[in-house]
Amino acid sequence: MNILYVRCSTSGQNSDRQKVNEKDYDFVIEDRVSGSVAFRNRPGGIEIEKLVNQGIPAKLFVHDLDRIGRSLKDILLTIEYFNNLNVPIHFINQGLITLDENGKENAIAKMMISILGVVAELERNQLLERQAEGIKIAKLKGTYKGRKAGTAEDVVKFLNKPKNRQAMNYIKKGYSLTEISKILEVHPNTLTKIKKLGFNPTA
Repeated sequence: MNILYVRCSTSGQNSDRQKVNEKDYDFVIEDRVSGSVAFRNRPGGIEIEKLVNQGIPAKLFVHDLDRIGRSLKDILLTIEYFNNLNVPIHFINQGLITLDENGKENAIAKMMISILGVVAELERNQLLERQAEGIKIAKLKGTYKGRKAGTAEDVVKFLNKPKNRQAMNYIKKGYSLTEISKILEVHPNTLTKIKKLGFNPTA
């Protein structure tokens, strides 16, 4: 059983480059979630766990290492989890496989993955730092504009934001607000508002 895992951070991103030769796979599972969310907390990750726990020999294919996660710790924990199930992960772009043909851990691949995982984590941290610095500078210049206190956001516009639409879909599927908060990195208060407005759009 060959499984292709695809991930994009937002609904607006195009995932086509990750789906090259997708017809060669038995399952193509896609997530629209931040890489900072632990793999096993993602809807797609949960779905893959169910598939590989059926006892059918499986292989997991991922286009890039950072599709699994931006945290080195999460990447290594995810690899360890699948290693214990004898499920090799093929990182297509890097040309790395976590287990050899005999089911033994690929030491060279593990070393390379650790290095690349550190790079992915550093890139994310640098991005967050640049964003924070940009906001700080804009505030000092008086050019940073958040929403004015006391202003109300149009309900339809609010519910149609990509993340809010995703949250509403998860709510309708029966996910708890705590689960959705972890998956989408949305504050529980925002989810409560989405739930209220989504089921009562005239509120």
